[in-house]
Amino acid sequence: MNRSKIVAVLTGAISIILAVAYLIIVQILDFRGEMKPAPISQINQSILVADIQSSQSF
Repeated sequence: MNRSKIVAVLTGAISIILAVAYLIIVQILDFRGEMKPAPISQINQSILVADIQSSQSF
């Protein structure tokens, strides 16, 4: 086999390995179940204070 054929086979093998690894990772993440948001009580809530200026002139 010449060098270009070896590089092509090696590149194809790496591509197949990456594709199989990706599918395994997706299956593992999907197996964990439905993703639910965190309850509101566990989220740090910031209080927004707005400074409202009146449009009246004194």
